[in-house]
Amino acid sequence: MINRSEIIFLYDIKDNNPNGDPIDQNKPRIDEESGLNIVTDVRLKRTIRDYLHEYKGKEIFVREIKDDKGKVQDGKTRAKDFGKKKDEIIKNILEECIDVRLFGATIPMDKDSATFTGPVQFNMGRSLHRVEVKRIKGTGAFAASANKSNKTFREEFILPYSLIGFYGIVNEKAGEHTNLKDEDIELLMDGIWNGTKNLISRSKVGQVPRLLMKVNYNEEYFHIGDLLNNIKLVSEKEDEEIRGLEDFAINIDEFLETLRDDKEKIESVEICKDKRLVTNVDIYESLEELGIEVKNLFN
Repeated sequence: MINRSEIIFLYDIKDNNPNGDPIDQNKPRIDEESGLNIVTDVRLKRTIRDYLHEYKGKEIFVREIKDDKGKVQDGKTRAKDFGKKKDEIIKNILEECIDVRLFGATIPMDKDSATFTGPVQFNMGRSLHRVEVKRIKGTGAFAASANKSNKTFREEFILPYSLIGFYGIVNEKAGEHTNLKDEDIELLMDGIWNGTKNLISRSKVGQVPRLLMKVNYNEEYFHIGDLLNNIKLVSEKEDEEIRGLEDFAINIDEFLETLRDDKEKIESVEICKDKRLVTNVDIYESLEELGIEVKNLFN
């Protein structure tokens, strides 16, 4: 049995771009109304998929595969990697592909398709503070074309700092249809934390996981909901002036109060926390004082 659970994940990035918008010069995504940095759930799922495939050796259905001519495989061709008939394809994909068991998928086939709703869903990630986009210009290494003496110019857009929060939920009912396993959830949490840490590319270097919590429930089909909104960033600086962990603390009073109201329905809270992240009270001790069992992720 998979328990319903809620996930809170905080990570930060410094002097880089956590999720560029390809239709807007690859600028960091910003909610113009609130000034908050946005990161899509697709970006987080890609991080998890890549980590589970590259570091854990797990089969992933949604990944780029090229043929001998360098052409990227389409969905129907990818489905045929798992069999010829519909029932065979579905059975093998659910058995072999952890990303489908976690996130669901639409599996296209020649005459039909199969759709599985993902038991694990995340909202759009948002920074816990307003951010300011910086524009950086530089020169390239090469000339614009042959016989030119001047190098090309380049520009990019970065955020000096952003602390980003994701909220997710594990729906045990949907998990029945994708054959979700406890082991899959353990690997999911591993992928969130260590996938983020190991996402070392030019635009993602300096990205660090700071807090990961999973609230597990013991009552069927119950969850509190929207837990991330009960976690606040507090700072003496203006939001746009924040440049690192030393500039703020995380207030979890509302979060603890919310859990207190339904603590009888909570089985446990699993936590992994960067020691450098400052909270206004000790989260481990505070949960234990509420009578809620606290477990360490990644023992």
